[in-house]
Amino acid sequence: MVWGGRRHLALAAPLAAETRAWPSPIHAAYPEILARRGRPTCILATGDPFHYGIGAEIARLVPAGAFRAYPQPSAFSLACARLGWSLPDCACLTLHGRALPRIVPHLQPGARLLVLSWDGTTPGQVAALLAARGFGASRLTVLEAMGGPRERVRAGLAEGFDLAAIDPLNTLAVEVVGRGGLPLAPGLPDALFENDGQLTKAEIRAVTLAALAPRRGEWLWDVGGGAGSVAIEWMLRHPSLQAVAVEARAERAARIARNAAALGVPDLAVVTGRAPAALADLPPPDAVFVGGGVSEPGLIEAVCAALRPGGRCVANAVTLEGEAALLAAFAARGGALRRLSVARADPVGGLHGWRAAMPVTQWVWSCP
Repeated sequence: MVWGGRRHLALAAPLAAETRAWPSPIHAAYPEILARRGRPTCILATGDPFHYGIGAEIARLVPAGAFRAYPQPSAFSLACARLGWSLPDCACLTLHGRALPRIVPHLQPGARLLVLSWDGTTPGQVAALLAARGFGASRLTVLEAMGGPRERVRAGLAEGFDLAAIDPLNTLAVEVVGRGGLPLAPGLPDALFENDGQLTKAEIRAVTLAALAPRRGEWLWDVGGGAGSVAIEWMLRHPSLQAVAVEARAERAARIARNAAALGVPDLAVVTGRAPAALADLPPPDAVFVGGGVSEPGLIEAVCAALRPGGRCVANAVTLEGEAALLAAFAARGGALRRLSVARADPVGGLHGWRAAMPVTQWVWSCP
């Protein structure tokens, strides 16, 4: 039996074996494939099936010794060979079945991006995004149907991008030109977040991210999400990081989703509900940030009980009631307690003076 996309099966035809085209969703085929263990089964794929391909999916289900793989040059390798680019110096991304804003964190001046497209419309969408974000001078090279008789390479600038009739099978190479892009350090400017005042300010946010200490592949609960700034910055630290923002007010939850998309982490999960009840069905966290509702009865106890061993809880409070809850948690569980104060220079007549923000009490605790 031979499995593959309809395009793959057509390229390999005629075949004497029984064939199966991938269903949608593709994982619906996995039970039938696994049931064939011990019988000859072939899966067709183009390029390197372990670089954003079906090989990595099958390897999660079947031990490495139970299959043989025959990789070919990936689309990324072929693109670099055509352009004379160094592959290790490129960010290799896929927008095939992924949200377009995922490209945003990679928009840095001088960056080179290699992007697997969803279809023929992807290059135009990427060009429009680049132009809207001040990178209109970026050069986009569209490499169509590489390695076959229909191969074609064309290029244009993001501003005024007008390439037409692009083959659905294409890879996009982007040379990012322009000023701007998201800063790589935590503590993004407050102005980047749509908010109604419920926002962990940049200086406090940077200290909070340091206390949360994200590590590869970890999950964060951002409880009392507000504008979602802490969860968003958590996910920006590394592509493997995941987060869920829990927010009681629907309009704020919608705002969190908009902020996440605008800043390049559209996969941020958003739950509308009041904690601790809304936490019941969430995946166990490696870290928890409580930025709102600290004084809610039972909340601190619930998040601490949910943490995986070695997980971190960071809770911020600006009200006396919230501070009292953190003092009680510190007395009961230990950890670290600190007060953070920030003052910014503001105009005072024709001069300037310090205007202090409300001090923040922060409690940091690690699960044994």
